[in-house]
Amino acid sequence: MPASPQVLIVDDERDLVRLLEFNLQQAGFETAAAYTGMAALERVRQRIPDLVVLDLMLPDIPGNEVCRQIKASPRTRHVPVLMLTARTDEVDRVVGFEVGADDFVTKPFSVRELVLRIRAILRRGGGADADQARDQVGPIRVDPEAHRAYVEGEEIALTALEFKLLTTFMSRLGRVQTREALLQDVWGVSSELQTRTVDTHVKRLREKLAAGRDLIETVRGIGYRMVEPER
Repeated sequence: MPASPQVLIVDDERDLVRLLEFNLQQAGFETAAAYTGMAALERVRQRIPDLVVLDLMLPDIPGNEVCRQIKASPRTRHVPVLMLTARTDEVDRVVGFEVGADDFVTKPFSVRELVLRIRAILRRGGGADADQARDQVGPIRVDPEAHRAYVEGEEIALTALEFKLLTTFMSRLGRVQTREALLQDVWGVSSELQTRTVDTHVKRLREKLAAGRDLIETVRGIGYRMVEPER
């Protein structure tokens, strides 16, 4: 019988942690808890969880820094992070996504919705849907398990968000992706962020892809599409 996915809950509100632990366990998850950022990083070092629910406001170090360290380590960069915050500022969401957060929930929230979001993130990680996994398009190659990308055999440094954007394009080769669809599928939001966020990240990704940059085409007025190189 397969082990239940472990969710690490990181929040200094102990009542909330207990509530989440109860509901996640009822939903079939194993749980672990940490009440500070440093305790969370230590727990992750001891055992890598399947997903981290991470509060932005912690008593010692910010949740964004915890997320950044998780995503910076080759051992844990694949671990999904769902951020919790009492703030509603767009800048908090942008910073969270910049350091690699996979989803963002604003307090107060529905526990049932949170459980559904966790399940959706873990399903995306498993990756079996209509998309076709591709590890190479022209000079671009990715190693999804190691979260590494290469152009003409040379490794390029991508953020977690840029890597997710690249692999989304590669898995949907030849299909036009609207900015709204990319916001939903890569950032995990619908209309909370303006679509220029997508344009900014695509521009940065193209710059890093060098010889492969022209494989991401702009579809004027709609979005973007990755294509096979011309023979």
